[in-house]
Amino acid sequence: MKYVQSTESLVIPEGVTLNIKARIVKVVGPRGELSKNLRHIDVTFKKINERLVKITVHNGDRKHVAALRTVKSLIANMIKGVTLGFKYKMRFVYAHFPINVNVIEKEGEKYVEIRNFLGDKKVRNVKIFPGVTASLSAAQKDELIVEGNSLENVSQTCADVQQICRVRNKDIRKFLDGIYVSEKSTIIEPEL
Repeated sequence: MKYVQSTESLVIPEGVTLNIKARIVKVVGPRGELSKNLRHIDVTFKKINERLVKITVHNGDRKHVAALRTVKSLIANMIKGVTLGFKYKMRFVYAHFPINVNVIEKEGEKYVEIRNFLGDKKVRNVKIFPGVTASLSAAQKDELIVEGNSLENVSQTCADVQQICRVRNKDIRKFLDGIYVSEKSTIIEPEL
């Protein structure tokens, strides 16, 4: 079944400017600037005024219309990133061998270095995505704080850290060791 026209509206808050040219979305806010290429998704953008954008799909099937809401969510996350920012907290879980984590810089790029996971001699390095900062928490023992404006880059950095610390060739019901996301929040607390 084809849907003749499906529309979603997106409200732009004060202090944020949104520019769309050839389906490349650029959002500028108080915390910085983000851009995303959406040329692979066939949607139409129409700026009603400085505070409202309509996103439309013409003659789309069910999956094409589903992509409409995805585009709206991507832009809403970019707006939230340039106004509030994203902060993920990760906790180290271990039963016997303490996990050693450091943030290092190698050849101009930053990495999260993980040592002594399950007593391994292997040193695991996870690349930190651009625009993301990772630091060890001063207030809490065994905690890594990952912050940035782009939700995709922050969450992908955390996912890479969690994936590299997966327990292999053991019963995962017994070996719960790893580094897991414990809290998701914003850098600037939103006003109620």
